[in-house]
Amino acid sequence: MEPILTSKWRRLDGTKIEIPISEAVENALINERELGNQIKVCIGTDSQVRGTETEFATVIVLLRKGRGGFMFINNDRTKQRMSLKERMLIEVYRSIDIAYHLCKLFDDYGTELEVHADINTNPRFGSNAALSEAMGYILSMGFTFKAKPEATAASCCANKVV
Repeated sequence: MEPILTSKWRRLDGTKIEIPISEAVENALINERELGNQIKVCIGTDSQVRGTETEFATVIVLLRKGRGGFMFINNDRTKQRMSLKERMLIEVYRSIDIAYHLCKLFDDYGTELEVHADINTNPRFGSNAALSEAMGYILSMGFTFKAKPEATAASCCANKVV
């Protein structure tokens, strides 16, 4: 898989992001600030196994408090076979990777950041096997952690584009 910071990103309408994602996010933060919008950022990843391939979708969701939002999307595929727990932890890694590379930018603009994991808090679901590791990983990096059902960036937004 290509490093997520330098890989291809797009908008929901399919428009390709031709500049580095860090520039695109910074431009969006500047524009939203000029419009008087307060922004919260949520980053999440979801995946789907289709035959011999696993597709990942990572999203950077910029929520305008009380006024909707928009997102940047990255899709990537691999033929690497993996267990459900490993796939959940790769999702978390991808979210943390982009959050880590952008967190100074969010700090500079006073923007709240959450990392969302598409992991169920209910032990009856298979993804729950990765919950403690994912939570520890995200929290140890200093990020705010959200899991299902509060992990909308991963379980709703990324889920729609994977």
